[in-house]
Amino acid sequence: MTYILPPHKNFIHSINGKNTHLIVLKNRSGMQVALTDYGARIVSILVPDKHGELRDVILGFDSIQAYLDAQEKFHGATIGRFANRIANGKFSLNGQHYTLPQNNGTNCLHGGRSGLQDKVWDRQVSFRKKVDFYLSSPDGDEGFPGNLRICVSFELTEFNEIQINYRAICDKDTVLNLTNHAYFNLNGEGNGDILDHQLTIPSTHYIPIDKNQIPLGEEASVAETPFDFRQAKHIGDEINHDDTQIAHGNGYDHTFVTPQPLSKVAATAFSEASGIRLEVQTTEPGIQLYSANFLSEQDIGKSGKNYGPRKAFCFETQHFPNSPNQENFPSTTLKADTEFSSQTIFRFSVYK
Repeated sequence: MTYILPPHKNFIHSINGKNTHLIVLKNRSGMQVALTDYGARIVSILVPDKHGELRDVILGFDSIQAYLDAQEKFHGATIGRFANRIANGKFSLNGQHYTLPQNNGTNCLHGGRSGLQDKVWDRQVSFRKKVDFYLSSPDGDEGFPGNLRICVSFELTEFNEIQINYRAICDKDTVLNLTNHAYFNLNGEGNGDILDHQLTIPSTHYIPIDKNQIPLGEEASVAETPFDFRQAKHIGDEINHDDTQIAHGNGYDHTFVTPQPLSKVAATAFSEASGIRLEVQTTEPGIQLYSANFLSEQDIGKSGKNYGPRKAFCFETQHFPNSPNQENFPSTTLKADTEFSSQTIFRFSVYK
């Protein structure tokens, strides 16, 4: 299968009076990254495989219209204001109660019905190496307090790294949890499932959830569970285990605790078929492993293949789900006029 970037013309569109575009970053190693200002979104990542051929390792679509029509709205997008779930779509801050849209059963998922993924961001491109996306989210947007200004930058380095930097500031106390929802398949987009991928996650603890996928409020040891990835194993080895936690997520949809500093690798994925390895580093306290258990089979991707459950995986670096309602979790409160910053690095390499 030959992988190429989508045509620029397919991304010239207008949404709510704002024009959309495709932005391409390149480095001297041959890596190419395509992004769009619709959702500050990763569209494609082309990286050389063990044969020197480029593979697109990101699920997505070849036009803005296809993103608008897709069943899955989060492909490659910047997620917020609050990534993951808030129980019952409610939280309290400074004695005031806030109600959010319930768009995932009784939960508020990924910031509500029209989160950051639905917005057209402003952009500034620097030398085809970096793009900064800017967005202002008004007070009360999807129920969240404060006028929030966000900048998300994507930089492609000569070391085949994508460095994602998040910055934000708000004029009121608020809650904030940002991530990127890239769906990875290191065999290549549209090239089967990801059950053969080897994962290594050095975390000793993860966050167990209830049947509504809300954390129980505690950390649990990964030892002697399907969540023990401290030694490399295939993602498919225990994805159908009879463990209650696997049943709650219909596979992996859990946060791993990552106390390591940015300099440490928080997670690694490797495809023997392609030889492509992905390493993740982050300043965030958690990384959500999602095995695309609910990915729609109706969506047809860039290569013309139908997507579906377990055709990809996500490494979503973030704070813990439902943190505003869990005092013992790392705080997601952003104080007024205080800058939020976070960094995540996706590094690609090849083993022949």
